[in-house]
Amino acid sequence: MLNILGMIILIIILFIIILLYIGVKIAFTYDKKGSEFKGCLKILILKKIKVYSLEFPSQDDEKTSEDEDESGEKKRDIKKLLKLAKPCLTYFKDFLKSFVKCIRVQKLQNHIIFGLDSYSDTGKYIGYIWGLLAIVNTSHKNARISAEPSFNGSVFDAKGENELEINILKLIPAALKLISKKEVRSLISGVRNG
Repeated sequence: MLNILGMIILIIILFIIILLYIGVKIAFTYDKKGSEFKGCLKILILKKIKVYSLEFPSQDDEKTSEDEDESGEKKRDIKKLLKLAKPCLTYFKDFLKSFVKCIRVQKLQNHIIFGLDSYSDTGKYIGYIWGLLAIVNTSHKNARISAEPSFNGSVFDAKGENELEINILKLIPAALKLISKKEVRSLISGVRNG
């Protein structure tokens, strides 16, 4: 009986390790035209099983600021939070370096339509954008980011499909190292307590 229980626990642990090694896939698609924004965020495990999905705009986005004030939420002291966050910057920098190593970009396809009221400013800034996008597109094989100018007034529209895979098993040591720092824990408690 004990051997069977031990085998079941071992199989469960092995399944969890495989799941953590394969990681999660985050897919984000969006379409912004004018003031309208539509999008979908999906989190998948084993690259196929949907765990979480969020549609934009959601029902919660339709709440007005008056509703938020009436709900009784207390305002956060930004200066206090910044004071708590300042000693944590080096720890977050190290964590972000580890986080970037755990991410694999599967798809990065975005298209931007950009325009200003002045034709010359539109041409100047779209040139800067094209230069930046040329660097991004050549630096990664899965990046397909494009931009086009619009000479019909001030415009910033975009649409895209993005997919990232995160190896959680490699991220766990960096996250534990980050949380083990006293300054980071005090920042987290400061954010939670407001």
